[in-house]
Amino acid sequence: MGVIKVTNIRAHAHHGCLDEESIIGSEYRVDITLRTDLKKASISDNLIDTVDYVHINHIVKEEMNIPSKLLEHVANRIIDRVFLELTTVDKIKVSVSKINPPIGGDVEMVTVVLSSKRS
Repeated sequence: MGVIKVTNIRAHAHHGCLDEESIIGSEYRVDITLRTDLKKASISDNLIDTVDYVHINHIVKEEMNIPSKLLEHVANRIIDRVFLELTTVDKIKVSVSKINPPIGGDVEMVTVVLSSKRS
C-alpha cells in the first residue's frame, strides 16, 4: 500500500449559505490524501499502474464548479467521484477550506474534513 497526497488545489467557487457567496464567490483550497496500492507502479514506472494526479485535479475542479451551500456536500461529492473513477483507491481524506470566510471575524480559513474507505 501507499499514500498519494495532492495538496493546495486552489479554486474560485460559489459555495455558501449567503446570497453574496453564490454571486461573488470565494477562494478555496482542497487537499486530498488517498491510499492505494503503489507496488506495481513502483516497479513498472508506468502511469497506468498508479493514480494520475491530473485526474484527481480534474475531479476536484469539476466538483468545485458545482455550487453547494455546504463544504461538507462538496467534499462528499469529491469522494464519490474518486471512488467511482479511480477504482484502485481504497481510502480517501478530503479537506475543503474556504479562505477568508465571511463570518464576521479575522479568520484565515474554515476547513471541513471528510474521510471514507471503499466498501
